[in-house]
Amino acid sequence: MSALANGFAAPDWPGRYFHIDQVLDKPGPRTSKEFIPGQEVKSILREKIKILVIGAGGLGCEILANLALTGFKDIHVIDMDTIDISNLNRQFLFRPKDVGKSKAVVAAEFIMKRVPGVNVTPYFGKIQDKGDDYYMQFALIICGLDSVEARRWINATISNLVDYDNPDSVKPLIDGGTEGFKGQARVIIPTQTSCYECSLGLLNKQTAFPICTIANTPRLPEHCIEWASVLEWPRVQGDKKMDTDDPEHISWLYKIAAARAQEFNIEGVTWSLTQGVVKNIIPSIASTNAIIAAACCNEAFKIATNSAAYLDNYFMLIGTDGVYSHTWEYEKRPDCPVCGGEAYDMVISHDMTVEELIETLAEDQKYRVKKPSLSFGSKQLYFQAPPQLEELTRPNLEKKVSELVTEGGEVTVTASSLPFNLSLLITYKD
Repeated sequence: MSALANGFAAPDWPGRYFHIDQVLDKPGPRTSKEFIPGQEVKSILREKIKILVIGAGGLGCEILANLALTGFKDIHVIDMDTIDISNLNRQFLFRPKDVGKSKAVVAAEFIMKRVPGVNVTPYFGKIQDKGDDYYMQFALIICGLDSVEARRWINATISNLVDYDNPDSVKPLIDGGTEGFKGQARVIIPTQTSCYECSLGLLNKQTAFPICTIANTPRLPEHCIEWASVLEWPRVQGDKKMDTDDPEHISWLYKIAAARAQEFNIEGVTWSLTQGVVKNIIPSIASTNAIIAAACCNEAFKIATNSAAYLDNYFMLIGTDGVYSHTWEYEKRPDCPVCGGEAYDMVISHDMTVEELIETLAEDQKYRVKKPSLSFGSKQLYFQAPPQLEELTRPNLEKKVSELVTEGGEVTVTASSLPFNLSLLITYKD
């Protein structure tokens, strides 16, 4: 367990980084040609590198501690969440007195208190609140996020920053993620390596239960919870919107699901499982967070110092049956809308309607576009907003795509959640 987890401050004395200096004082067998051993590389690491950490949750707390203890002195952190009592078992920078406070602010204060000489600048808000000038100031960005949409946003944003005449505009992105006993770390060099968007197909499809099963023949506690949230909530609550972050709403669902489970002699419905099902939460394992955070910070150290070759470009950890890890290069997709530049070739039926195309874009792992708007040249096929335009294009939902788009036509897909467009080359099959 780290010194931070034990509550001890790292001593502020010249030998604090003794073991780190062993790596920086002389080249090794995998050292980059750009590596300059000695005081210069130490100064770069401790005085010139400004690094951004996105996320101060289970993974982010580990990342912040590792960076501070490795020698990074100028760290910024963004997180939009506040501390919940359920976070305290694994997010070790927080204490019971911190519940309800900003994760970013509390984490920054904790790190600066425990590791003298390190400056951590917090931002309590969304990554979308910041513009290009903000992200341009950093040498490196590390993501410890639990949101696919947020990852896609930052991935596209830093790719859009690249100016081929300015090498400093290339901001390496180190992405870490965990899912129970599984985890991954990867290094993305914008426009040079595959990006996050290239690998959307690797993501697990969200679990969905058939309506007929949850309505008529539930067999699992999850079926009862889905029944409560999908069927009973709208029946009882009407148009009232469910807030999965509201404890009262979760408690209502838990009560209804527990009664349903008792009726069918099903065991296992708990408050935490109810919250996990409706929010699609996968339990977080502290040891997995620690391993993946260490991998991410190791890559940040190598990139910042050139002391060793960085990951090219994907590391996977599987700890479900023993411990297994695998590293490989994930290749760029030529039709990636962020780094590839080519349009998707999309083959659809002559009978597919615009509404069915929108559903495909939302559900297919390759696209995963929530609430897309579609256009074909200057023709508006369907727009989600503003309300007047949505009402104007709503009749097109029932029309066949083939009635509106010619063979080989290019459909442009936009969404408010993504800072880029998708281009679809439509081909019809018999």
